[in-house]
Amino acid sequence: MDQIRIDNLEVYAYHGVFPEENEKGQPFFINMVLYTDLRGAGLNDDLLLSTHYGEVSHLVNDWMKSHTVRLIETVAETLAAEILQSFPLIHALDIEIRKPKAPIGLPFESVSVKIHRGWHTVYVAIGSNMGEKDKYIQLGLEELKKLPDTFMEGVSDIIVTKPYGGVEQEDFLNGAVKIKTLFTPEELLVKLHEIEEMAERKRTLRWGPRTLDLDIIFYDKIVYESDTLIIPHVDMENRDFVLKPMCQLAPNFRHPLLGKTMEQLYGEVCAKSGE
Repeated sequence: MDQIRIDNLEVYAYHGVFPEENEKGQPFFINMVLYTDLRGAGLNDDLLLSTHYGEVSHLVNDWMKSHTVRLIETVAETLAAEILQSFPLIHALDIEIRKPKAPIGLPFESVSVKIHRGWHTVYVAIGSNMGEKDKYIQLGLEELKKLPDTFMEGVSDIIVTKPYGGVEQEDFLNGAVKIKTLFTPEELLVKLHEIEEMAERKRTLRWGPRTLDLDIIFYDKIVYESDTLIIPHVDMENRDFVLKPMCQLAPNFRHPLLGKTMEQLYGEVCAKSGE
């Protein structure tokens, strides 16, 4: 990925743990690497196809001077989100907040924090088979749209499907959503569970009925496992109610472990079922 670099942008601001830092202020230096595609701008000599580094610098300067927080970690996180949301051509960035006058009481050159943040493409399955199913699906979609640091980029058709897993229950409504988010996988999982709780979701029976089900199917191309989350979603390659909506959103997306596209996996499932 191409880069735009801004080195040692100096801003006098009022961030720090101690009261005197908030009152008297001190100089901060900001280093940034903006990851973006500069090919079009370079070939066409067109600033609209690039990101104006002057505007980025002024955004940082204005935010630094108009806010006061305790930690430079907070400065870095907030500025990263502000920049990524304000400049859509930036895919990711490195930002370093340097504090050469930090009240350490020992000889030193500078202290700093440096983070890397960027947009992630996530596919989320959505389903319901209890009560007012249409209402719950709509609630889920509306709440996904409201998530901070997140944009909805696509929604599949909502289809009627048979229950999965051998539990006798009503038919499901199922679909898939493509989002772009700054949340980590675990952070996003918490947000999805909060939306499910709005629909009075009860986790009582595996593969059982539910008012609203929101599952992370893919998060970029990562393979991830924790006590609460596995990505790609377990057994999704055998679930036509996941694969059919995924084919509509991203037919050529390849499963990072199986190496097969959504169209290939859906074709295999249909062949097994005789469709």
